Amino acid sequence: MSGQPSTVSELPEWPRYGDEERTGLIRALEQGQWWRMGGSEVDSFEREFGDYHGSPHALAVTNGTHALEVALEVLGVGPGTEVIVPAFTFISSSLAAQRLGAVAVPVDVDLDTYCLDPAAVEAAITPRTKVIMPVHMAGQFADMDALDKLAADAGVALLQDAAHAHGAQWRGRRAGALGSVAAFSFQNGKLMTAGEGGAVVFPDEELRERAFLVHSCGRPRTDRDYLHGTTGSNYRMGEFAAAVLRAQLTRLDEQIALREQRWPLLSSLLAEIPGVVPQTIDPRTDRNPHYMAMFRIPGIGIERRRAVVDALIARGVPAFVAFRAIYRCEGFWMADAPDESAEAIAARCPNTEQIHSDCVWLHHRTLLGTEQQMHEIAAVLADVLAG
Repeated sequence: MSGQPSTVSELPEWPRYGDEERTGLIRALEQGQWWRMGGSEVDSFEREFGDYHGSPHALAVTNGTHALEVALEVLGVGPGTEVIVPAFTFISSSLAAQRLGAVAVPVDVDLDTYCLDPAAVEAAITPRTKVIMPVHMAGQFADMDALDKLAADAGVALLQDAAHAHGAQWRGRRAGALGSVAAFSFQNGKLMTAGEGGAVVFPDEELRERAFLVHSCGRPRTDRDYLHGTTGSNYRMGEFAAAVLRAQLTRLDEQIALREQRWPLLSSLLAEIPGVVPQTIDPRTDRNPHYMAMFRIPGIGIERRRAVVDALIARGVPAFVAFRAIYRCEGFWMADAPDESAEAIAARCPNTEQIHSDCVWLHHRTLLGTEQQMHEIAAVLADVLAG
């Protein structure tokens, strides 16, 4: 034996682009108008993205966090209201509600899928609850059957944080066809990207038109007299970003198909490593784009996990520590938050406490690699943990 540590051969880069993006950018450049009110790229992207996700009512915005803010605002979220969010998520999920003056209420997630636990949601609903926000973690849908029923019974809205779920399907339907609002992100690491960007898909045109006003400083599309009819801000996507995203959308299906081929192999290989537990896929998510390849190493602890991630990166695996529990972030407490301590929230979120300290995720570009590279990744992880 050589004694050399195992490594992974060079994986595909991200973002990926080609002549389609170049053509789109030139098309946007040469149309002579570079903002959405005078150009055609944003309008075209909204139609294409909305149709792809099962809703003709899409609105493109500046980024995924703003997508959540716009959606929450049109759903009536503001001071005096509460929004139920997963305790384990990227902090934009809670910050979007807090920026509107609402209280973000963290609840626990399922230990296997890392998505909202419906029982924990039910226990957290109060007369002030305005919205329940499931996050489709890594492309795995939250339990939309149970959450739909909870929301309907409580008379509150459901807002899907679908930042990880481009092209995902729940029982054969994509996020825009489930009867609730869904918000997407096109940040640089997402499954399709223009560096930044976001979109919201709505179940009806009335909500979409209200959101249009919010995202355009309260000003109707045809206004010539500065008649700002509502509050809002400038969340408008530019023409260049839309042109890139139109191209990105055309290759999304092919990339999803490849990742769906690779994850079962990688997951099975990871599960063979002592102490490694891959994220479970709910079979009702019958199309999973696999934004992240996620797994837990129960009992590893935060410090050793960081060392493991550093070692994986050094050996060619694009690895990351999982999101910190939102109530463990100082920023969460600098806006409207529940009237309880972080430790009190932690006590009712035991699964989040485990996941945020023992979970590792791999960039989705790993799943665009070859079958041989799936074996290499697993071998590197096994080697690192053994060391």
